[in-house]
Amino acid sequence: MPRIAGVNIPENKRIEIALTYIYGIGRSLSQKILKQANIDFNSRSGKLNAEEINRLRDIVEKRYKIEGDLQREIMLNIKLMKDIKCYRGIRHIKNLPVRGQHTRTNTRTVRGNIRKTMGSGRKLSAEKT
Repeated sequence: MPRIAGVNIPENKRIEIALTYIYGIGRSLSQKILKQANIDFNSRSGKLNAEEINRLRDIVEKRYKIEGDLQREIMLNIKLMKDIKCYRGIRHIKNLPVRGQHTRTNTRTVRGNIRKTMGSGRKLSAEKT
């Protein structure tokens, strides 16, 4: 089982798909990496020789921010937004959707308004009708 950037790559998958098991690498970036390393997209990751694996490892680890470094950077960005109290930061603090989704009907569980049956979990109105 090839090991790249501290992640075990599955042997029986195409290398294009297997690279996406690394946090921070998607399909398009994996295709770009394979082009740089001159490796066929359809080859299986278990069939790669040591030289090809070393080329992949060098490209991935030296040129791209992946795994722990990427997660750390994302956490610092979110922390900065919380500290400066921008709109997105406030949404992160309140644990609400950040990217403009509606919250009237969706995200009930995030808001703490869980309805198991119809009518339960609603906030009571101020006065009786």
